[in-house]
Amino acid sequence: MNKLHSMSFGALMAATALPALAADLEVTHWWTAGAEAAGIRVIADAFQKSGNTWVDGAIAGAGGAARPLITSRITGGDPMGATQFTHSAAMRELIEAGFMRDVTEIAEAQGWKEQIFPQSLLESCTFEGKLYCVPSNIHSQQWLWLNNAAFEENGLTVPQYWDEFVAAGPVLREKGIIPLAQGQQAWQIQLMFNVLMVSIGGPDLFDKVYGDLDAEYAAGAEVAKVFKAAAEARDLMTGSNVQAWNEAAHLVIDGRAGGQIMGDWVQGEFMQAGLKAGADFSCLPGLGVHEYITAAGDAFYFPKVEDAEITAAQDALASAIVAPITQVDFTAAKGALPVRRDVELSNPTPCMEKGMEILKAGQVVESVNTMVSPDTVGRVTDLVVEFFADPGFVPETAQKEFAEIIATAD
Repeated sequence: MNKLHSMSFGALMAATALPALAADLEVTHWWTAGAEAAGIRVIADAFQKSGNTWVDGAIAGAGGAARPLITSRITGGDPMGATQFTHSAAMRELIEAGFMRDVTEIAEAQGWKEQIFPQSLLESCTFEGKLYCVPSNIHSQQWLWLNNAAFEENGLTVPQYWDEFVAAGPVLREKGIIPLAQGQQAWQIQLMFNVLMVSIGGPDLFDKVYGDLDAEYAAGAEVAKVFKAAAEARDLMTGSNVQAWNEAAHLVIDGRAGGQIMGDWVQGEFMQAGLKAGADFSCLPGLGVHEYITAAGDAFYFPKVEDAEITAAQDALASAIVAPITQVDFTAAKGALPVRRDVELSNPTPCMEKGMEILKAGQVVESVNTMVSPDTVGRVTDLVVEFFADPGFVPETAQKEFAEIIATAD
């Protein structure tokens, strides 16, 4: 095992000669569900070993609700000490505007460039040669989670890819089981649509649409297949009237629904409920079609402050997050993958092992949040929310409007 894997947090702090100051550090985040809350406690406990105090600033409602609140506090002159955020164009705008503190010095002292993997986690928050984030975990979105018993107890084989899942839908429906559980919040609908883009359409399609902003291609036959799958998903979702993603997950956990399209953080909810991967639930990366995943995940960012004690506490939190033992315990609790190449997963599930295999094989796509502007993401979100809410909104019309968005996207 790599030496860093067993290095204590105290030893890591001593090795980087951080100042012996203590402060109350307010940390905002949106990790409030069961497995998420367990994960954030791991980071908080590791941080408090430095002598500083974690002041929890949890914001309910997931990222869609939390991001605007976090951004408004930073730009409005009332910054928190640290905040969780996703790798995104929205945070890049705050960095470019000069609101955020760079952590280049501590990153170089601790050798992040040699250990954090993939390098895109650092590149996405590097501006003018300076690093502005502390990657905490790797999360991917492109998964279909299945309750095995919901299929097996009704004479069905557990699906291995999207078309099998769609075909099983009518049988589940006859048994009073919702085929596809999905929360109704806008960010979840947008996530599901873009999972279909990657998983049904493939990584090249995803890049042509969001990378090249090819409106003609977005209006073509290949993207039409994605909208057909979206219409299938809409039918399968009928009756899934919950709002939060973890509420949808518990429909699957309880056998009231057959599956859910959601990120790998869902696995933590399954495990907390006592279900075992492979035996009780299955996971299909890329919906079993195109096994590509995003490798964006979350990171922590530090607004600029004048208080030296707060700055020192920010450094202590940065060290705690990337410390090998924190990475092991945090990813195990949250159901994520570690950002360090020199740590081993703690009792990995088959789903975690599959995610790591895909990651190491380089079958990775960029997040839509880093490919296009927040405005473009918002326009796409508004469109697909309307589409999934209205069974009369035909795929052909939705695709035409989508292509018009891509034509003027930035």
